[in-house]
Amino acid sequence: MPPCVLVVDDEPNIVLSFEFLLKQVGYEVRVARDGEQALAEIALAKPDLVLLDVMMPKRDGYDVCRTIRASADWADMPVIMLTARGSDSDRRMGMDAGANEYITKPFSTRDVVEKVRHFLGVP
Repeated sequence: MPPCVLVVDDEPNIVLSFEFLLKQVGYEVRVARDGEQALAEIALAKPDLVLLDVMMPKRDGYDVCRTIRASADWADMPVIMLTARGSDSDRRMGMDAGANEYITKPFSTRDVVEKVRHFLGVP
């Protein structure tokens, strides 16, 4: 069974790009459009990694990441935050929330896919 990546973003073009690239390299991809849907998807079936936008409707990425880290069942799941918020304090908030990586926009989707491969231990 291929590793599963949950892409959490409310920007359709970003979701489509990651869906295409991640499937192309053999991952299963699930999508959530907001923070509440992300947590529901994780509860339904734990993904191997979460790509998480920060600025989303209902619950922001910081809150979602803190919720993931507070759960014993999910705490070990890698979380890569993707955001337009690139200040030092924003980055610190993301890392303090428990992100494994904090990548600011604009970013190369291919570089992000390489980070995913790194965290999932795929060469």
